Amino acid sequence: MRRMSAIVTGIMLASGTTMAQEPPIWSSERIASFAIPEANQGVGVDAEHFYAIDNHTIAKYAKTGGERVGLWEGGEDGPVLHLDSAVLVEGRLYAAHSNYPDWPMTSSIEVFEAGTMEHVDTHSFGIDRGSLTWLDFYDGTWWAGFANYNRVFDRSPLAYGNKYTTQVVRLDDAWRVAEAWVLPDPVLEKFEDMSNSGGSWGPDGKLYLTGHDPAEAYVMELPEAGSVLRWVATVPLDNTGQGIAWDRSTPDVLYAMVRGESDDQNRITANRVLFPAR
Repeated sequence: MRRMSAIVTGIMLASGTTMAQEPPIWSSERIASFAIPEANQGVGVDAEHFYAIDNHTIAKYAKTGGERVGLWEGGEDGPVLHLDSAVLVEGRLYAAHSNYPDWPMTSSIEVFEAGTMEHVDTHSFGIDRGSLTWLDFYDGTWWAGFANYNRVFDRSPLAYGNKYTTQVVRLDDAWRVAEAWVLPDPVLEKFEDMSNSGGSWGPDGKLYLTGHDPAEAYVMELPEAGSVLRWVATVPLDNTGQGIAWDRSTPDVLYAMVRGESDDQNRITANRVLFPAR
């Protein structure tokens, strides 16, 4: 097992100034940062551990001290191609998976026992709504994000799905889509030619979404009517987009990741969100 150094800090992230017609900017403070080479795509978290996710690798780390205590590796030639965000539910890790950037886009949910890191189940969406980038369980139901992109990749002469068709969905117990919403254009513009990479429901009953690169999360609410999510605030984070996960054992702490120029510069961060007074 390897021990990774934890850099604990109390740096306040600047709240900045709101732009015209944009919602307010809340504040956060980074409370911990861990050097984690596998932090390339997403993160999951439970009471005692966090899980760094790479394309076909999941590494389990102790929150205290940052020691790696478990590992799952699918191999470059295996069926798991591009893991993304994950959520821990009743001792199992549920990871979003896609064939990004291959075409046509396919997606699945891959399930692991958190204790042993054994792969135990899978559910395939096949060719569906885009690339599954995040999954969460909140208020007794499953939620997920299907990303589409304006970037053009080698196997298709067209945009990789068109980012304006990115969707947030609510799933039933059989993983069928029960409801779906799109993102408001101003949030989509933050993604440039990429898309929604992470999503996690916060303790305030709001959905926090991240893009591929910006160092912030977008606070969203379900609309009173229609199909477009409401953008109500932005939270600067110590991250570089990608996956996020609320620590439901410490409700005001949001885990995120910073992808460096090399694996030895990758980090997992813990950020305390300073909710505005009600």
